[in-house]
Amino acid sequence: MKKEADFGKGRKKAELLAPAGSYESLVAAVNAGADAVYMGGAMFGARAYAETSREDVVQKGIDYAHRFGVKVYLTVNTLLKETETAILPAYIRPYYEGGLDAVIVQDLGVLQSLREAFPDLALHMSTQANVTGPESVSRLQRMGISRVVLARELSLGEIRSIIDETGIQVECFVHGALCYAYSGQCLMSSLIGGRSANRGQCAQTCRLPYRLERENKEGKREILSRREEPHLLSCKDLCSLDILPDILEAGVHSLKIEGRMKSPVYTAGAVSIWRQYLDQFLESGRRGYRVDPEDRRRLLSLFDRGGQTSGYYDRHNGADMIALRPKPDFRRVDEKYHAYLEKTYVKGIKPLSLFGEAILREGEPMVFQVRKTPHGEILAAVKGAVPQRALSRAMTEEEVLGRLQKTGGSGYSFAGLELRMDKGLFVPVKDLNGIRRELLRAAEEALLMEGRKRRSSPLPPAKPVFSKPAEGLPDPEEREGGFVPRFHVLCETKKQLDALLSFLEEPFSRGRVKEAIREVGMESDAVSPFQWKDLVESLRDKGFLVNLYMPHIFRREAREFFGCHRKDLLQAGFDGFILRNMESLVFLQDILEKEKARGYRKSPALIADYTMYAYNGGALFALRGMGISRCTLPLELHGRDLSPASSAAPSPWQSALALSA
Repeated sequence: MKKEADFGKGRKKAELLAPAGSYESLVAAVNAGADAVYMGGAMFGARAYAETSREDVVQKGIDYAHRFGVKVYLTVNTLLKETETAILPAYIRPYYEGGLDAVIVQDLGVLQSLREAFPDLALHMSTQANVTGPESVSRLQRMGISRVVLARELSLGEIRSIIDETGIQVECFVHGALCYAYSGQCLMSSLIGGRSANRGQCAQTCRLPYRLERENKEGKREILSRREEPHLLSCKDLCSLDILPDILEAGVHSLKIEGRMKSPVYTAGAVSIWRQYLDQFLESGRRGYRVDPEDRRRLLSLFDRGGQTSGYYDRHNGADMIALRPKPDFRRVDEKYHAYLEKTYVKGIKPLSLFGEAILREGEPMVFQVRKTPHGEILAAVKGAVPQRALSRAMTEEEVLGRLQKTGGSGYSFAGLELRMDKGLFVPVKDLNGIRRELLRAAEEALLMEGRKRRSSPLPPAKPVFSKPAEGLPDPEEREGGFVPRFHVLCETKKQLDALLSFLEEPFSRGRVKEAIREVGMESDAVSPFQWKDLVESLRDKGFLVNLYMPHIFRREAREFFGCHRKDLLQAGFDGFILRNMESLVFLQDILEKEKARGYRKSPALIADYTMYAYNGGALFALRGMGISRCTLPLELHGRDLSPASSAAPSPWQSALALSA
C-alpha cells in the first residue's frame, strides 16, 4: 500500500463525480461541490427515463458547470443498432462544439464512430462494458479510451493492480444503487419484461420479491426462504464512506455517485457529504479521517433501500449485502435537513469568485478587468466614462470599491478587488454601476466562449464498415439452394458431455447428428483440465470440431487457473475458444503468440460469444480487428435487427445466432 505522504503528492486532485438526471440536479451537484457531473442527452443513455432529454437543457448544463470549472460527461453507454450508429456523430456534434468534456461509452461500434468523427474528444469506458482486468484495459487504451469505469465487483487489490499495470485513469462507484449482476451482463429485465438494461430501460426486476425453492430427495419442492425476507436479489445501496482512504490510496482517480433517476435533493446531500470527507482526507490524511454517524444517518434519510453496504472493495460477497426485508411503507424523512439542502444547493445561487482590478486616471477612460485567479490571465476587460476632477467633494476609494463590488444576484462575487485611483476624482454613480454591469456581461460571455472553442470538421461520409473481405476465414457452407445452417452444441456439465457421447454411439443417431451438428463445445469447468485432451480426441474422431467456452467473468482466479493449466490447454488441441469478455481474448492471444514463437503450430479460432455484444457493424469491425474470427449475435437483437447487423459484414465473416432450448 502506498504511504500516506506519497499519496498526497499525486492524488490531490481526486475527482468527485455526481449524477445529473435533470438540470436542477446538475445545479445542485455543482453548488454542493462536485468536480464533474455525468448526464444523458436525448438519446443513447443508460437511464432512458431521466429528464435531461433536450439539447438546449444539456448545453445549459454544460455552460453552468463550466463557469465553476466543473467537467461534464455525456452518457452514450448503451448498445446501438446499425441504424442508430448512422446518426450518432450528428447527435454528438452540438455537444462537442458546446464544450463537452467526455463521452461515456459501452458499445465498441460507438467507440469506433466517435474516435473517427471527434479525434480529440475524451472517451470513457462505461461500467456497462464489464471491465475487470488489465488485459482489456490495455486493449481499450490502444483504441482511444482514456478512462475506465471498472466493474463494481472488483476488490481494492484488483483495482490497484489495473492502475499499476496500465496507468489509466480509473473511475469507481462509491455511493448509490448496487446491481445484483455484473453491469452489462444482466438480461433479466429484458427477458422477463422486454426492457433491456443494455438499452437504458432496466425495469429493476431484481428488486421484486422472490422465493427460494429446491427439490428434495423425495422429488418434492421445498421453500427455503422465509416470508419476511422476500427480496432475495435486491442489494443494499453502496456507501463506501468508511473506506474512502483505502479507495484513494489504491489510486482511484474519480469517485462516482450513482443516482441520475433520483431527486436534486438527493444529489445535493450525497455530493455535499462526500465533498466534506474527501476534503477532510486530503487535508488531514488517514490519521485525521473520521466519519460522523450523523452523516451516515443523513445519507440514509436521502434514500434507503434497506440499509447500506461498502460493496465488494473489501470482500468477495456476503449475505449482509442483500436487503432481504421489504422497505417500510412509510419512511421517516428529515424534513429540516431536506429543506436546508433545497434552499442551499438546489434553489440557492452559487456565486463565482472573480479577482478584479479597476484603474481610474484623470482624463482617461476607466478600465475594469477581471481574472479567475489572482495572477491568472485577464478573462475580460472593459472601458468606461472618463473620471473628472472633483469640483467640490472628491470620491473616496471606499465609495468606488463599494459600488464596483455590488454584484447582487448576478451569480458573481469579487474574492479580491484592487483599485488604482488618482486622488481628487469624481465619477457619477451611474457610470460606476454601468461599467460593473458591462464587465460582468463580458465575463459571462468570455466564460461561455472559453468552453466552446472547439469546432468539429465536416463529419465523414457514411461508408461500409469493412473495406475488404476478412482473410483466412472459412467460407460458409453452401449447397444448392443456399446456405445450410449448422448446430453447435454446448455442454455445460460432465453429465451433458457423457449423455452426448453416449447418444453419438447409438447407430440410429450417427448419420442425422453428423449432418446437423458441426461443432461441440464444453464449459471450461465441465471436466478436469486433465480430461480435455481425451475428450477433444474422442469428439474429433466422430467428425466434430471441438471448442472450449471460456468463463463468463475473467478475473484473478481465472488467470491463475488457466496459468496453472497452460500446458493442458495447449496440448488438448481445441479447434476454437468461445470468448465472453475481452480479458480472456487478450489472455489467450498472449499465450498463443508466445507458443507460436516456440513452434506451436495450431491456430485455434477465437470466437466471440453473445456477451461481447456485436450490436452493429462497427462493433463487428472492432472485434475482427482484435482477432475474432466469428461472432455470436446478441440475444436481445430482435429478428428485424438481425439482418442489418449481420449484413454489415461480408460473407466470409461468420455470424452465429445463439439459440437456447
